[in-house]
Amino acid sequence: MGVFTGTHTNKVDKKGRVSVPKTFRSLFDSEGFQGVYVFPSFRQSALEACAESFMERIVDSLEDLPMFSDEQDDLSIIVESAQRLPFDGEGRIVVPEEFLGNIGVKDEITFVGRGRTFQMWAPKAYTDARKPAFERARTRGLTLKLRRPSDAGGEG
Repeated sequence: MGVFTGTHTNKVDKKGRVSVPKTFRSLFDSEGFQGVYVFPSFRQSALEACAESFMERIVDSLEDLPMFSDEQDDLSIIVESAQRLPFDGEGRIVVPEEFLGNIGVKDEITFVGRGRTFQMWAPKAYTDARKPAFERARTRGLTLKLRRPSDAGGEG
């Protein structure tokens, strides 16, 4: 799977249909399920979205937790809340009305690339959240330690 990047805003029609950005959709070509898994974010007023392969990673990670533990029970809400939304012939998904209402989306939705996943926001909510997040990272002097390239391609 490739990497979701950039920010894109698209119109939502009266039936809750919205076009997933073409650059995002093209990353699903190698997936078995041609669509996205969507669930509410724990941290923001947004929806988290991922491919089936990433959802499988979430399920595998839940199975690594002790069975019947509070952590496993609490984090299983991700799977319980997730909706499987297939692409239609025009690359649209139908976002459940409840999801749209919970994040304040009326007629537009902003898709935000987050690497292996992406988020879906009400445009103003995203704009309002982005600036403080950028300032926190800058003020705290956050840096990212880059991983070394894998040796799979013969590089060292």
